[in-house]
Amino acid sequence: MPFEPGSLTVRRVDASTWALVDALVYRGRRDRFVVPAGFRTDFATVPRPVTWLVPRFGAYTLAAILHDWLITEGLRTGLVTSRDADGIFRRVMRESGVPVLRRWLMWTGVRWGALTDERRRRGWLISAPGVLVLSVLAAPLVLPPGLAILPALAVYSAAEWLVARWFPARAQELVLETSVG
Repeated sequence: MPFEPGSLTVRRVDASTWALVDALVYRGRRDRFVVPAGFRTDFATVPRPVTWLVPRFGAYTLAAILHDWLITEGLRTGLVTSRDADGIFRRVMRESGVPVLRRWLMWTGVRWGALTDERRRRGWLISAPGVLVLSVLAAPLVLPPGLAILPALAVYSAAEWLVARWFPARAQELVLETSVG
């Protein structure tokens, strides 16, 4: 396992954000990165219509957290470029045992995601041919279920909004029971 110690402890910040309790250390053949305790992540950032294929966490969770850190702090400090961060993400997923098809689909997703962030766009055209080829090859597998899910999500969102008008949600604390001794 490329991570030391290979386990992860997080605390919940809000409904979609988590903070590392301990540092996450990646040690590869050439690279060593330390994601500090307190770093905030949403695990894998996956568009809702494709979470059936790539859930927010799995064998790639530690690689996703490292990627989140690389595309924020790594870019800000000049440690990596956006292309480097995405390539490291793919390599670390391989080292973590993520199947080849899933890791290449996830790499394609993060390269598309780079277009939506001004800081990450530089160098996108270099990887564009690979991203486009993989997108075309993946489309018959990913688009039909995704297009079927979109209308269902729209109907559900509308129903949730309507019901919330009569039964508004109440903020509640997350309370975990613990037993002593």
